[in-house]
Amino acid sequence: MTHVIRATERRRSETPAGVMTTHASPTLGATAGLSVWEVAMTEGTSGPLHVFDSEQIWTVLEGEVSVIIAGRTEVLGHGDTVVIPEELERQITARTGVRLLVCGHGDAIARVPGEPEPRGTPAWIL
Repeated sequence: MTHVIRATERRRSETPAGVMTTHASPTLGATAGLSVWEVAMTEGTSGPLHVFDSEQIWTVLEGEVSVIIAGRTEVLGHGDTVVIPEELERQITARTGVRLLVCGHGDAIARVPGEPEPRGTPAWIL
């Protein structure tokens, strides 16, 4: 069975690092556990150093980002994709204004190194 998620049904979440727009997720439509969301960041912003318990795939739609994964830095530009394995520390920094498309598991749990408890599943992934 197919399920159409209309643009008017998208969910928008804002953090200090950027704006996430959920296109599909287990709570937004009938997915089998996957989520797709768009991330918009302004130049110079970055998310926290963090870890997810499952793989994510990030594609740059516009702009340029630095991605630190397990201490190694990659610079990605328009059309580049990075697959980030589970349990690796990562941090995304916008080198310019940027838009990214991300796919991951809808029940992914985030944690920040040094914090005693996991942060849980972000709203834009649920």
